[in-house]
Amino acid sequence: MGWNAIEDQWDDYKWSARQRWGELTLAQINAVAGRRNDLSMRLQAAYALSPQQAERQIAEWQARQLMNFTPGAWN
Repeated sequence: MGWNAIEDQWDDYKWSARQRWGELTLAQINAVAGRRNDLSMRLQAAYALSPQQAERQIAEWQARQLMNFTPGAWN
């Protein structure tokens, strides 16, 4: 699954992101609005991660979305 699908359907994916990165508030997750770079920067700040570590976490989370996501499941 490409990131564009996640960005386009962020309202569905944000709940999974919120579960994965509980240090981020719902307001922060909403502000990301599916932008990968914004998510990376917020993860770096909240979890004291390097850009590479944040990207690795995002890539792992993204890969799991393909296996677990059912459109509209969070609605």
